[in-house]
Amino acid sequence: MQIQSPKSIGILLGTLYGIFMRLFVELFDTYNLSSLVSISFMFLVPIAIGYIRIHFELKSSKTLTKRQMVTIAWQPIFVFLLVSVITLLEGSICVVMALPAFMLFASMGGLLAGFIKNRKTKNANRSLLSIALLPVLLSPIEVNYLHLSKTYEVTNSIIIEAPINRVWQQLANVNTIEPQELPFSLTQLIGVPKPLEANMNATGVGAIRTSKWQKGVIFKEVITDWQPNKQMLYRFEIDPDAIPDDALDKHVKLGGEYFSPLYGGYELSEDKSGNTILTLKTTVQDNTNFGVYSRIWGEVIFQDFHHSLLTLMKNRSEKPLVAAISHF
Repeated sequence: MQIQSPKSIGILLGTLYGIFMRLFVELFDTYNLSSLVSISFMFLVPIAIGYIRIHFELKSSKTLTKRQMVTIAWQPIFVFLLVSVITLLEGSICVVMALPAFMLFASMGGLLAGFIKNRKTKNANRSLLSIALLPVLLSPIEVNYLHLSKTYEVTNSIIIEAPINRVWQQLANVNTIEPQELPFSLTQLIGVPKPLEANMNATGVGAIRTSKWQKGVIFKEVITDWQPNKQMLYRFEIDPDAIPDDALDKHVKLGGEYFSPLYGGYELSEDKSGNTILTLKTTVQDNTNFGVYSRIWGEVIFQDFHHSLLTLMKNRSEKPLVAAISHF
C-alpha cells in the first residue's frame, strides 16, 4: 500500500484528524470550550473521520457500494483508537464504550461523502472542510448551553434457595471475595476493577458500609434504611479524588463529573416455595449529553455488576451450613 494512494491518504488523514481533535479537545477543555464527553466529539468527530476516508477513496474508485462506504469508513477509526490506547490518551473502558458509536457515525460520514460525490458538486473540498470544522464550532455551544443530566434506576433480582435470614447475613459484611467466586463478566473484560470486600462499622440507619475494589478503589455506603430480613438501603459517598487515576478511566470515574451512582440497596422477599428473592437496585446519575446511548451502556454495566454480586450472594447463601460457618 503506497502512502501516495488515495486509500492510504484517507486512512492517514482520518487518523491524524482524530488524534488532532483528541488533543484539541483536551487542551480547550480547560477553558470550558470543549469536552471529550460531548456530542461534538463522540458523534461528529467520527462522522468527519469516515467522511475523510471515503472522500479520498472516491478519488481513485469512481464507484463504491453503500456497504463499502459503511465498512471502509471504519479503517481510520480502528487505527485512531489503537493509537489512543497505545499512547495512553484513552483507557480500555472508554475505548470499548466509544467504539460502537464511532463505527456507526463513521459509516454515516462515509455515506455522506458518497452522497455528495454522486451529486457531482464542484465544492467537494469545501464540504470536507466544513464537516471537519463542525465539531470545533459546535463544541463550545454544547459545553456551555446543553446540559442533559438524567437519573435512572437499574434493578436486578435472583432466586436463592435459602431462607431469608440466611441471605440477610451475607449482605452487611462481605468477607474477602475470592476470584473464583465472581462469574466472568463484561465489566471485568473491559477493565473495571473487581470488588474485594465490604465491611460495616455498625448496624442500622447511619452506619457506614465501606466497599473495597481492586486497584485501590474505596468508597462508602451510608445506610438510609435498615429492616432486617427485608431491606438494606444506602446512599453512596464517593470521593473521586480518592480513587486512583489508573483504576478507572477519568471520564467514567465513580462520583466524577459525568457519571455517579447515587443510591442503592438490597430488598428481600419470599416466593411460594420458601426461597428468597434478592433484589439489588442502583440509582445512577448521568451528566453526559449522550441520551439513549449513554443509558444503554449504563444499564449494561450495572446489570452486569449486579449479576456478579447477586450470584456471589446466592452461592454463599446456598452453601451447606457447616461450610458457611467455616468460611467465617
